[in-house]
Amino acid sequence: MKTILATAYAINPYKGSEDGMGWNFVLQIARFNRVIVVTRENNQATIEKFMQENPAEIYQNIQFLYFDLPYWMRFWKKGARGAMLYYWMWQKGIISFIKHQKLEFDIVHNLNFHNDWTPSYLWKLQKPFIWGPVGHHSPIPNEYLKPYSFKYQIEEKIKWWIKQLFWKFSDALQNTIQKASHIICMNSKVANHLNLQSNYSVIPSVATQDYGKCHQNQKDTFTLISVGRLVPLKGFDLTIQAFNQFVQSLSQEESQKCSLLIIGSGKEENLYKKMVQEYGLDKQVKFINWIDRTQLMEIYKSSSAFLFPSHEGAGMVVAEALSFGLPVICLKNEGPGEFINESCGFAITPTSYKETVQNLAKSILKIFKDKKIYASTSYQARNLFETKFHWNVRGEQLQKIYQSL
Repeated sequence: MKTILATAYAINPYKGSEDGMGWNFVLQIARFNRVIVVTRENNQATIEKFMQENPAEIYQNIQFLYFDLPYWMRFWKKGARGAMLYYWMWQKGIISFIKHQKLEFDIVHNLNFHNDWTPSYLWKLQKPFIWGPVGHHSPIPNEYLKPYSFKYQIEEKIKWWIKQLFWKFSDALQNTIQKASHIICMNSKVANHLNLQSNYSVIPSVATQDYGKCHQNQKDTFTLISVGRLVPLKGFDLTIQAFNQFVQSLSQEESQKCSLLIIGSGKEENLYKKMVQEYGLDKQVKFINWIDRTQLMEIYKSSSAFLFPSHEGAGMVVAEALSFGLPVICLKNEGPGEFINESCGFAITPTSYKETVQNLAKSILKIFKDKKIYASTSYQARNLFETKFHWNVRGEQLQKIYQSL
């Protein structure tokens, strides 16, 4: 049994996405090894509360250490604002913190909240160093930002320009790449973009636990579900327009059986609600701002399919949908599009905006109309979860990497 020192900037057992990923990766490491986890001080209360409420033997293999920079160095950070800048500062600060603790460990692992343009400094600890899962997000094409304020096009250009500066000129990033014993890539674009030749693997960061076998059966009603932050990156404009075209192609009787649930909150909520009103879908589209994870799992169980035309390179919610046997309809990109195909859903190649909406709508229609396609994609969705997107699979993949060092 080895001792792994893991840094997890974001970790919260009560949440999903990046925070939930951090927690579950720690549990998976602890299945086979001792793990020392360095995380932010503001995560301590929720971690200790959860461990007290949910006692488990595996906690004996886990030690948490909490670190933050002094308040005068972080007073300006508010929620997501300034998160990447503070993350970079936090990473530099933890090196001296770890050295001061005089810890003994075999491998150091920069676990989460990073991507292929933000450097890590853990290689300075003179131990085998694992970086990842590291993500890559391509810029959102301008055509897909037209429904939004022009500021998003400006923001995308600035983000991409900053990334280019890091890729071309950051010595710290080059050291991270060169000194990593192994790099875990969230998608294939990471390896291509960083020009990796060896010592890497492509493993999606997303996974989920098993909430119970639940292959879907064609119901009297047809409920599409879409989950995420209500921001341009998640493509809810495509979701609403595709749903509108789908119901427009149905008879009135069929249309009345169909509904769309949008679960999440964000800056563009009013825009999306306005779109729903303009299409006359008020009675068929329901917005749910926030529910706890137990309630969300119940909604997955009662839904028919998962619509997720996001532009991002990940998507924890897709793994959750697969676990309930929900056919997934997404974009063919370096995110969900790399593991969704016609066996378990549809990955739509983004062409023009208009064609993308049309093809999303056609895919929904296929699942709705053809019971054989629906049954088959539902079965294969669950199968894909069991073989590739269960957290235990991630733990076994990590253990193979640790053993190889």
